Order: sequence, then C-alpha cells, then structure tokens
Amino acid sequence: MGKKQKNGQKAHVVAVDMGYGHQRAAHPLHILAYKGKVINANTYKGIPQSDKDFWNDSREFYEWLSKFKKTPLIGEKIWALFDHFQEIPKFYPKRDLSAPNSQLKYFMHFIKKGWGKDLISKLAKNPLPIVTTFFVMGFMAEYYKYPGEIYVLATDTDISRTWVPINPNQSRIKYFAPNYRVEQRLKLYGVNPANIYLTGFPLPNENLGGADLKVLKQDLGHRLFNLDPKRRYISQYKDTISQQLGDKCFPRKRHHPLTIMFAVGGAGAQRDVGIGIVRALASKINKGTVRINLVAGIRNEVASYFKSSVRELGLGKHLGKNIKVIHAPNKEGYFDKFNKALRTTDILWTKPSELSFYTALGLPIIMSPPIGSQEKFNRKWLRTISSGIDQEDVQYTEEWLFDWLDSGWFAEAAMEGFMEAPKYGTFNIQKIISHKTEETKAMKMVLQY
Repeated sequence: MGKKQKNGQKAHVVAVDMGYGHQRAAHPLHILAYKGKVINANTYKGIPQSDKDFWNDSREFYEWLSKFKKTPLIGEKIWALFDHFQEIPKFYPKRDLSAPNSQLKYFMHFIKKGWGKDLISKLAKNPLPIVTTFFVMGFMAEYYKYPGEIYVLATDTDISRTWVPINPNQSRIKYFAPNYRVEQRLKLYGVNPANIYLTGFPLPNENLGGADLKVLKQDLGHRLFNLDPKRRYISQYKDTISQQLGDKCFPRKRHHPLTIMFAVGGAGAQRDVGIGIVRALASKINKGTVRINLVAGIRNEVASYFKSSVRELGLGKHLGKNIKVIHAPNKEGYFDKFNKALRTTDILWTKPSELSFYTALGLPIIMSPPIGSQEKFNRKWLRTISSGIDQEDVQYTEEWLFDWLDSGWFAEAAMEGFMEAPKYGTFNIQKIISHKTEETKAMKMVLQY
C-alpha cells in the first residue's frame, strides 16, 4: 500500500504539538514525510473544534502542573499524584505487564467517543504508512481501521504501559524502539516481538552528515579540545579517538571557546537554572573564555526572561555574542536553530528528556532534576552509558564544572555518548518503512539498570 518515491517509501509522519519531545523526534523524519511536512494531530488544518479543545486542555493542564510543581509544600505532592498515573513499573523481576493501566483506559474512552476519527479519515484517503511519535495516534489509527501500516516511535529510554494497546497480542501496531530497554519493555507489555524494531532515536541529519557521520565526527573532534584542556583523556586514548573519528577529524587547534548550552523544557519551568549558570560563570563570560547558549524554544516569555536577567547581571553587552538566546516563533524554526547551535556546543545542560538521546552526537550531558517518571529512567540510561552527570549546586558551577573539565571526564563522556548511544534512528526508520530491513544499522545492546 502507499506510493513509492525516488528516495524511498513516503509516510504520514504524525506528531503532537505538546512540549517539544514528540515534535523533536518527528522533525528529522521530514525527509520521509509526505510532501516533506510533519502533521500535528492537535493543530492540523480542519481539525474539529471538539478535538482541538480536548488537546488544548490536556496541554495547558500539563504545562500548568509542570510549573506548579515548584510551589512550596503542595507542589511536589500534587505532581507525585499525577505522575503515578504515567509511572513506569520496575523492570525486574521480569513478569507479565500486559494488563492495561488507568491512563490507557482514559485515552481509549475518548477515542471510542470519536476523538481522532476526523484525522484518521483524512489520512486514509492516501493510505501511506503512518509513523507517529505519540502512541495515541497509533491507537486512533487502529481503532478506526486505518488501511495502511501503523508505526509508533517511542521517545524515551523506557516507556509506561500506556504506550501499548489494551490487547497488545491482537494489535497490528508496529514499534520503533529507540534503545534495547524499550524493546524488552514492549515484550513485557505483551507486544508481538515481530512487531518491534530496534532502530535508535531519530537524530537530525544536519548534525550527522549522512550514514558515514562525517559532520558528527568533525564536530566531535573540535569539541574534544575544549573538553579536555589538560589532555588527560586525549593523551591516554588518542588511538581510540583516531580509530573512531579518523585523523582528519581530530584538529590541532581550538575551534571555538568552551560553549555550554542550557535547554529548558516545553513549559520553561527550569529557566532560573540557566540564569544561575550565567551568574556563576560571569567572570569567564567577560573574559571570552566561555560562551553560553540559553535555549528558550518558542516561549517569548522565557526569551524575555533570559535577556532581561542577563542585563540585570550587567552582562547585556554579551547578548548575541558570548551569551546567545535561542528562540524562534515556531518549532520548526526553533529546531533548525537548535541543531545549528549544537554543532559548536561542547556541553549540553538539560533535564533528561528526549534530549538524552542527543548524547549520541558526542555531547556530554549535565542533568538538571528530572520531571516525571520517564525522565528518571532517561537519567539512569545516561549514567549507564557514562555520558551524563547530575548538576551540582549551580552557584558553584565555576568550581565543579572546571574540576570535571580538568579531569578529562567530559571528553570521556563525549566519546562514550558517541560510541554507546544509537545514532542511526533516522536511517533505520526510513529503511524499515521501505521494507529494507536487511539494510538497517545494528545497535549495541546497552542495558539500563
């Protein structure tokens, strides 16, 4: 079914405009999307008002709750109660986890009342494979008997039972697992192993440079100079670096000042951490030895907060130079700016969201506190592959950050992320929907404890 194109099988790539995670995962897949466009299930042209209202209410509630979490005394308790409904159960002991949870039943209740029927009906007129980064659209497609293939891409390093239909052994939904743990988790939830593909997370091709990773290797080579100023890691593992990157990708001089990127989540709840970093590193920013990228995403209020706070610290002259605020009016523009800035970023500082997978680009990650059950598992995964570290007290960043740099750990973490985390998700997904599974790239079996 579907149409064949010169560059392979095309698909309806479907995300949802809630936070950044689901759209960030879909953005690299525009290369296989029909007409090059990703469809957002809650904002597409012609969406019924009832569907639009339901999506908006859900998004606004989650964003409000993410911010309310910081409210003294009651914020954490209210969040914990909510998070219980999306909690990921312990993996061990291995057991049958196929029984549906309350969150899944909640979503299915509204699907059976007509939620999503309009979108699936529209897509069915051109029944290409559906590739979606949000499980709900997979359920909608199956319930309304979509005539094409249905693929769901998991967007975290472990997932809750909500990602799998009520009767998984009878479902025809196929899954793209971003890592080994998700593959194994889907089996515990009752998904037929034949419907699970271990692909990796889709990463932007502008940061990879194709299947030979030409751009990634060049960027990582430059990054290592900033991450290991005393050459402790480089001198000890120069043969490994040369073998992994090639001699041409390992330059002999510095390419850019040490650059740290701080990224807030979709709700902007941790914006104060970014300004704390700027305050702690003010002397080095003034000297030009450190650059900071503050990622505001599409949030005007977060961008304004960053800029006004930088000016209040007396560092306004550095805006646009040693301090850059990454902001765009829409998510496509934001992702493009973000991906471009990553090429000269040395350390990514963020909560362990879907950005955890970006460690595969040779980026060591400093983790701000996780929000939600899935982010706790992402944090475990980053620790397991030795490419992520918890942030210390932000006000003392100048001390502990440079201790880690001098030790060579950040350089080691960058190489571990590059070698251990999956890099070929975009490539593998494209091959699988074209039924060329023999051409997919194998992944390392990295467990998450």
